[in-house]
Amino acid sequence: MQRIADAGWIVLVHVGFYALYGGRAWTDHDTVATGGAALLFLFAAEAAGLYQAWRGVPLRKELFRVFLSWTFVVTVLLFGAFVLKESETFSRLVTVSWFLAAPVVVSTWRSVVRLALQEMRKRGRNTRRVAIAGMTEMGERVAKSIQESPWLGMQLLGFFDDRTPERCHELESEFGDCIGGFDDLVKWARDGDIDLIYVALPLKAEPRVNAILRKLADTTASVYMVPDFFVFDLLHGRWSQLDDIPVVSVFETPFYGVSGWVKRFEDIVLGSLFLAIASVPMLLVAIGIKLTSRGPIFFQQRRYGLNGEVIPVLKFRTMTVAEDGGAVTQAKKNDSRITPFGAFLRRMSLDELPQLLHVVTGSMSLVGPRPHAVAHNEEYRQRIHGYMLRHKVKPGLTGWAQVNGWRGETDTLHKMEMRVEHDLEYIRRWGLLFDLKIIFLTVFGSKVRQNAY
Repeated sequence: MQRIADAGWIVLVHVGFYALYGGRAWTDHDTVATGGAALLFLFAAEAAGLYQAWRGVPLRKELFRVFLSWTFVVTVLLFGAFVLKESETFSRLVTVSWFLAAPVVVSTWRSVVRLALQEMRKRGRNTRRVAIAGMTEMGERVAKSIQESPWLGMQLLGFFDDRTPERCHELESEFGDCIGGFDDLVKWARDGDIDLIYVALPLKAEPRVNAILRKLADTTASVYMVPDFFVFDLLHGRWSQLDDIPVVSVFETPFYGVSGWVKRFEDIVLGSLFLAIASVPMLLVAIGIKLTSRGPIFFQQRRYGLNGEVIPVLKFRTMTVAEDGGAVTQAKKNDSRITPFGAFLRRMSLDELPQLLHVVTGSMSLVGPRPHAVAHNEEYRQRIHGYMLRHKVKPGLTGWAQVNGWRGETDTLHKMEMRVEHDLEYIRRWGLLFDLKIIFLTVFGSKVRQNAY
């Protein structure tokens, strides 16, 4: 039904715009284009995994695949019209309107269906009976997710575990006590009293897990493993494959594949725009530096970039010194090395504007962890766990740590730890809208100029 609905909306939107604008009669070319678009969308959506069960999966992921599939359709249609020299056959107004509106309509329809299903599940219909194997901390997290999301339509029956109470994680009172052992779990599943089973035992319990799975293979219950990978502090963890071997990433960048292209497109478009806007202010800053202090206009310092590679980073000179050796002293409040004009530049973050050139050329990004001097990297990578993971992405002109006030001098280890914590949170949460939010807060946020000296 969902496939029919998707194809139907694509056709109806195209026909609707022809009826709305009405400049010319419907032709066989329009029929071919509309039918081809519907078939191409079904093919692309199938390849993107759009036609699967979305229970428990955030709506944004489903809608992202809708737009991704439609982008493929538009690309093929435009290429076909260009090669066949048929672009003049179609109404530009109708075609552009169709290209823009079709994914919005399909996404709206899917959102309505999702909301309707969620409402049904809240009322107790279309539910699944769920059991959790293992009274563990991870098992409790699964139970909380089920309890806090009634729209998932999951009815939690309880926990099953063979271990003594002393060896089990103490559950919150709302979840009750263990209702049986693993043999009881298998019996319930064989009797058809359980639809879904989440196995939430620790990784070290591999023999017990194997034994449970062998027994559950004699039932019709759906079984899901909830491996406790959180003990490894995952950085953008996701399932993948090596040939036909399933693997899970522990430390990985979010910018592989389409996400990497989206991030680079963002940097080129917005970076070029901001560079054009900043060109006149940069010229005025350069003149101001030359008139107010002796020395070069720019200051270049070696810093770590993507994958820990050393890159040169350009700034407007704001000090009377240009340190870039084995020991680099951070700027402090009322630092005598900072020129009067340099203090103004640092307070307004204008000294960073030349790095827009790095954004456009590709060694930096608009948003990402701020790069540190090589000397500071070598110091803190030995003192802060996971410090170098911030270099799984390109360094940024601004970042999540900076808009939250964690910039400036790190005179205590805690300040640097908080900066790194925010950097890693950015990598985990990355998304285009998140980047735009950080850019907005960089310009209008109240915390971004804290500790700017």
